[in-house]
Amino acid sequence: MNNTLDYPQEEFQKILEKTSSMILDQYSNLASQKGFNVNSQEEVESWFNEPLPLEGKDSLTLLQEAKTKVLDSATGNLGLNMYAYVMSGGNQMSTIAELLLSTINQNNTKWHLAPAMAEIEKRVIKWTAEMIDYTPNAGGAMVSGGSEANLAGLTVARNVFFKKLDIKRNGLFGMKPFTVYCSNETHNCTDKSIALLGIGTNQLRRIDTNADLTIDTSALETQIQDDLENGFMPFCIVGNAGTVNTGAIDDLSTLSQIAKKYEMWFHVDGAYGGLASSLPSLKHKYAGLEKADSIALDFHKWLYQPFEIGCVLVQDWGKMRETYFKEADYLATELQANPDTRLEFNEHYFQLSRNAKAFKVWMSVKAYGFNRIREMIQKDIDLTHYLIKLVSESTDFELKSSSDLAVACFSYVGNCSTKEEIVAINQKLIPALEADGRVFITGTKLNNEFVLRACIINHRKQQSSIEYLLDTIRDVASGL
Repeated sequence: MNNTLDYPQEEFQKILEKTSSMILDQYSNLASQKGFNVNSQEEVESWFNEPLPLEGKDSLTLLQEAKTKVLDSATGNLGLNMYAYVMSGGNQMSTIAELLLSTINQNNTKWHLAPAMAEIEKRVIKWTAEMIDYTPNAGGAMVSGGSEANLAGLTVARNVFFKKLDIKRNGLFGMKPFTVYCSNETHNCTDKSIALLGIGTNQLRRIDTNADLTIDTSALETQIQDDLENGFMPFCIVGNAGTVNTGAIDDLSTLSQIAKKYEMWFHVDGAYGGLASSLPSLKHKYAGLEKADSIALDFHKWLYQPFEIGCVLVQDWGKMRETYFKEADYLATELQANPDTRLEFNEHYFQLSRNAKAFKVWMSVKAYGFNRIREMIQKDIDLTHYLIKLVSESTDFELKSSSDLAVACFSYVGNCSTKEEIVAINQKLIPALEADGRVFITGTKLNNEFVLRACIINHRKQQSSIEYLLDTIRDVASGL
């Protein structure tokens, strides 16, 4: 009897070789990879409808089952035909990093549990601040994605801003309502965060936008003044460094000035577009980002990381510790060597068990260099401009929005003669394109009108990919 879960070394080598072959197969067919694999929910459920396995299965047979049921049915996130949501396609060095990371299986919560990983995360936070020209003293943490990064930033905001009221111990009881401000285009994770933090979405003020879908700063200031007159406590402004709907970048400089004028916290949601501030061509659009009290970023977008990894940054490490530190005997550090020089992530973030997400960022940035990554970001934006050009020059498409970033909204018009007909055929196109499977694209609403939305964040895409997208939409629409 084998008294371990480990395979014999020779068998484990065969498993790794089979796994490598499966991974290479994924990358060998990227040009022809479908955007969506059409299988009904009932069918997919049936693949996994089995009782609890009490006996083990042959490892190579299991890998083949995983290939057939999981890899072969996966949405085409790696390939050239994914335009839905914000899917970056990942990168190969991060795939290697994830395998190495899971092998050593370290808990990156206390320094002596994962010394190298703790220092790597500190370094990646410093690199991130450098990428976006934020303060070199920034503190932060790697988190699951943009939603958690926004929640983390707003948590620091609440606890530090109301430190004098001892909000960590007293909670919100007896306090007059304090208000948070953002635009109508801000991601819904802000609503979720406000609810989770006990502030309540009734205190979230969604401000109207300008024609370019950036926040109307005059309307914002009017709302702040009205709230002050009505006994509310204006607390935080959330600025968009690229909205997920259209890539709109708010006037961050003016927002920072308003926040300072009314002694408010200034948080920036840069989950989608924050890293594009590293581009010389767009630097001016992000003026004011450096003045944010906290910033949310999402590395599985424009740092081309596999899911999941986001990042929260604040002005300094002390604010992270003020928010999250809780003394516990089982976490004491005074008996460790050099406790004063070790940064303990459990004292600077909520999680006590956390994997070392920063490792794949460290590996890929060192492998490719940030200049090369920046070139890919610029290429994505250039391809979006190409899409906008093709749509604008066509007679069967209509451009609905463009931005400085890599998302564009448009409608298929074909031979439709009324707005109602256009909306109807575009609503039919989404399920029809999913059923077709060649490309994967989703829709959204702009000014209450349903439109198609293409997000181009994938370093593998080329101009031919954009042409194929429009040709496929035309082909599927012709059958409706």
